[in-house]
Amino acid sequence: MELNSSRLSLQEVSMDDLPLVHALHLIPELDEYNTLGIPSDEEETRKVMQPAVDDQQQETRSQFCWKIELKELGQCIGLAGMFLSNDRFRLGEIYYKIHPDFWGNGYATEVAQLLVRFGFEDLKLHKVEAGVATENVRSVRVLEKIGMVREGLRRKILPIRGEWKDNFHYAIVEDDPRDY
Repeated sequence: MELNSSRLSLQEVSMDDLPLVHALHLIPELDEYNTLGIPSDEEETRKVMQPAVDDQQQETRSQFCWKIELKELGQCIGLAGMFLSNDRFRLGEIYYKIHPDFWGNGYATEVAQLLVRFGFEDLKLHKVEAGVATENVRSVRVLEKIGMVREGLRRKILPIRGEWKDNFHYAIVEDDPRDY
């Protein structure tokens, strides 16, 4: 499964991408609001990747994980994904992480739009959600820019580096207005 925009190509990860994914997980700026923490070695990253890679063989998918490539350079600039509820609620939860060298170029917004469009148009979801640490103002801005609505606050739900952090819950439903 591949998703494309004018500037970006999202391609599902394979175990061949393990060194690349591991290198992204080692970047401290990308770990600032991440509950996984920095992996101790590639084997730990492999265990995180394995369910997404295995799920590619399933008839009914539960999750997707894509590497984000900048078409112009053919360079990987991050990861994105979606978890699915696979039930009558027709929910998907998106995530993305962009290498800090590429922040400020609108790539996160472009990726989030691709994920929402894929969720509604291809997967026929009713609702696409995203959680974001309340302090992560960059991602809050991205989610609001793509038309997601803040639906609530989940207090002290994110275990980040030994502290419990608050999380905003954002969502967009299939009949909400969007221009992408």
